[in-house]
Amino acid sequence: MIGRFAPTPSGALHMGSLVAAMASYLAVPADGRWLLRIDDIDTPRNVAGSAERIIRQLDALGFQWHGEIVWQSRRLERYRSALDQLRRQDLIYACECSRKTLSGVADSGPQGIVYPGFCADKGLPEHGNALRVRVPDEDICFDDQCRGHICENLHDSTGDFIVRRRDGVYAYHLATVVDDADAGVTQVLRGADLLDSCGRQIHLQRCLNLPTPAYAHIPVIRNAHGQKLSKQNMARELDESEPLPLLLEAWRLLGQKALVEAPVSVAEFWSAARRFFDLAGC
Repeated sequence: MIGRFAPTPSGALHMGSLVAAMASYLAVPADGRWLLRIDDIDTPRNVAGSAERIIRQLDALGFQWHGEIVWQSRRLERYRSALDQLRRQDLIYACECSRKTLSGVADSGPQGIVYPGFCADKGLPEHGNALRVRVPDEDICFDDQCRGHICENLHDSTGDFIVRRRDGVYAYHLATVVDDADAGVTQVLRGADLLDSCGRQIHLQRCLNLPTPAYAHIPVIRNAHGQKLSKQNMARELDESEPLPLLLEAWRLLGQKALVEAPVSVAEFWSAARRFFDLAGC
């Protein structure tokens, strides 16, 4: 099994991201591999120094990743190649529609605006426009290890979606499926806030003839107001100078049973956590 953790460097780790990292780490057995990737492709969101801080936090908390850290910002040629593959299959087209243009004229679904295909047959130039991938009017189904059997019809839920933005930045979904496939990732374990990404990512995997990993989406951690812990909601940064209490709190928030003997070191925690971790408890 090969798992991964792929934080966005828009700020330091908070408890929600630690819980997701811990779950993905412990779900990989001792003979597997756990990879670290920095998802820094969305340059406007990146905060200077955050990637280095995240790496230091993970190291202080006792995470051990295999191989070199992958940086999305250094893989642009690979994403360009994937886009060329979609282009050769006539699966992408240029779109000039802005969110403002679509507001009020397009239907809205649980994931936001459902793109109605206004530009699908216009033959617009790619330069200066976003690129969308065509989606089928059919169910895409998969079995989530935490959520069970899930089906989604992208035609109804999102419509043709963006794979390269107007500003030239490659979209999250395209970069993610290419990176996971190139790294041989066999399990993607992440927060349930990313569950609605699966349909789009599986569609791209099929278009690009890439394997589909096993998916598992754990509940997101929320604050006292019921909001998801996130950088946007001003979640407090972790102080990695006291790692053991943070690890024990993340273990509790994962829904795991209290460890029989309280660990006195980070190494003892990870040794016990590996023995007793139960994904079904998440």
